[in-house]
Amino acid sequence: MSNEATAAGTAAAAGTDHQGTIASYIDHTLLRPEAGEAEVLKVCAEAAEYRFKSVCVNPIWVKTVKTALRGSGVLTCSVIGFPLGATPSDVKAFEARGAVLDGADEIDMVINIAAARANDKGTLVDDIRAVAESVHTGGAILKVIIETALLDDAQKVLACEAAVEAGADFVKTSTGFNGGGATAEDVALMRRTVGPGLGVKASGGVRSSADAQAMIAAGATRIGASSGIAIVKGEQGLSAY
Repeated sequence: MSNEATAAGTAAAAGTDHQGTIASYIDHTLLRPEAGEAEVLKVCAEAAEYRFKSVCVNPIWVKTVKTALRGSGVLTCSVIGFPLGATPSDVKAFEARGAVLDGADEIDMVINIAAARANDKGTLVDDIRAVAESVHTGGAILKVIIETALLDDAQKVLACEAAVEAGADFVKTSTGFNGGGATAEDVALMRRTVGPGLGVKASGGVRSSADAQAMIAAGATRIGASSGIAIVKGEQGLSAY
């Protein structure tokens, strides 16, 4: 069992209501395309203050985030093929390689959603593996966004199986940009499919401590949210992501 999976079980059993515990699950996220440098730096300062796991941004901000977070212990995360996933695999791999070279510790890629809906596992594996090889060569880890709102349960299972086969480190529910978001039911399904060896990231619509605790109890080992501060304070966040 992975360290993160073990931590999830421990935190769920303990209630995960302690700020320092639940904060360590959160990828503090800013993915709005119009967000500027001042907003990015503000998110970095918040992440350092609350000791979130990472700051997740679009690739143009990776260097800025890496510099701002130096010495904080907070990781730098970026998204690839975002938010549609409808980019050729070699382009995704190139984009991922660049983000890792810029300093990304973690990469969240969007799968070929059309392939998942067509039950084309081979194409999914090839798409994910191309990015995984680029990411792992640079010493980073790969999270695979399957966009649960656009898939039925069988397709969700297929996508998770493809991620395992392709060598991904995590599966992730949603971009937060294509309708729907994380549900405890989807997280539980994903956890059953990938087993204890991979991380499961719940993202999209996680806005409160209760939301986060429900996801962790279902098997999530990471939470993607722009409402991270509200979550650790026990308040209700307003963001759609």
